[in-house]
Amino acid sequence: MFVGEKGRGALMSLADTIRRLSNRSGRIATIDAVKAAPPPSPLAPIDLTDPVQVSAVMELAARIGEILLSSGTSNHDTKAQIHAVTSAYGLHYAHVDITLNTITIFTSIGTINKQPVSVLRVVRTMTTDFSKLIEVDRLIRSIQAGATPPDVAEKILSGITSSPPSYGRITSLLGWGMLGAAVSVMVGGNWIAAILSFGLVIIGVAASILLGKRRLPVFFQNALGGLVATAPTAVVYAITNHFGIEFIPSHVVAGVIVVLLANLSLVQSIQDGITGAPVTASARFFETILLTGAIIAGVAAGIRFAEVVGISLPPLEAAGETSYVDYTVRVLAATVAAGAFAVACFAEVSSVVVSVLTGGTGALIYYFALLPLGVSPVFAFAVSATAIGLAGGLLARRFLVPPLITALSGIAWMLPGLPMYRAMYAALNDQMLLGFTNMAVALSTACGLAAGVVFGEWIARKLRRPRRFHAYAAIRRTGRSVRHATQVIAPKRTHSKPSRQSLRR
Repeated sequence: MFVGEKGRGALMSLADTIRRLSNRSGRIATIDAVKAAPPPSPLAPIDLTDPVQVSAVMELAARIGEILLSSGTSNHDTKAQIHAVTSAYGLHYAHVDITLNTITIFTSIGTINKQPVSVLRVVRTMTTDFSKLIEVDRLIRSIQAGATPPDVAEKILSGITSSPPSYGRITSLLGWGMLGAAVSVMVGGNWIAAILSFGLVIIGVAASILLGKRRLPVFFQNALGGLVATAPTAVVYAITNHFGIEFIPSHVVAGVIVVLLANLSLVQSIQDGITGAPVTASARFFETILLTGAIIAGVAAGIRFAEVVGISLPPLEAAGETSYVDYTVRVLAATVAAGAFAVACFAEVSSVVVSVLTGGTGALIYYFALLPLGVSPVFAFAVSATAIGLAGGLLARRFLVPPLITALSGIAWMLPGLPMYRAMYAALNDQMLLGFTNMAVALSTACGLAAGVVFGEWIARKLRRPRRFHAYAAIRRTGRSVRHATQVIAPKRTHSKPSRQSLRR
């Protein structure tokens, strides 16, 4: 009997823990709160008959959407948060449309003679700055709570736009370098490959920043990055080969290519296609393919440079046998890569911690659960990305971090850098079938990552999303509660009166 009571107590405590974790009234992400129905009552409303006030709110919402979109937020989530801002000020009936880098908000005011009001905003640059994304997320929460009037929100947003990142550019460069070094270790590189990847990534990113300030198109910046990844690596390989030191160039090139791919919107473009924005997805996908072609051109130029100077790069090595010790090292490298990407994008400390946890979770599932079972790498990446989307979504809601940060950081180490290098090397050596096969693997991996992250975040939103409010059902429940309380209290009153009379007697 004692054991039974103890077991029931343990089950009750476990049930309470699960109930607290899935408590719908707990802390939720901003994107989940804005998708709850109905929209919050406008605590700081505006005069909906004044075109000046209406256009000011629409401009404020468009500027918020600009920061969200430039940080990599999908069209679907950006629209929802823009609409949440306008609804918080009483402007619920507004149409929001996003096409690639253009945000359009339209509404009409008046009852008889309706006056159209529209605002157009163009996103000039796509720069991943998580510090601004977090600040805008907090601003949206404040606006939804009714604590920030439009004029105050405008000043706060101007401060967010003009403020520098949370830490300096040197720290960001070190983060990019750590990402390249961690990826090179994860694909099997030694300490030489890690150090060389670290240095080449810093050189490539710094050169890209300087050339970007001089308005050189991104295409040529990526081509330079591919050249920097290959030509110095070939020289180092010749030196190490002369002294008999083991060194595989593809490990370095793969790390640098992953860093270059991390700046592109390959996964985001597929996410837009999955979530119902085909026009934007097509445009972004074409842009990503074009910029990826620039990376491939740079790598090809580096390989040709090695041939001209008489350096013969080694053929592509086959995947060797790996042990659990190697898996442990790769899990640690993937964890470092997730945190390094968050640091490179100016994330806060809490965001870096959550990114490390999600990246480590995905790597553990990939290396210790899926690969030992014989699951194909592409499908294993998709399942790991689903776990990252789910775990990152739940942790992001707990720490009030935008889920986008944990998703992008968690899958950074899974970007297909090595298959792309294999494809380019095979194509230049007249192995077209092998080249097309590796390119198909790279595209399939990107699709799997995008689909997995979207599906994982969908599960997290179903677990932590606030309950939808149905007014008629709520009124019926209130009426039933009142009738039930009346039926319970009335017999007690009738039953208690004789007792009081008997006491008086």
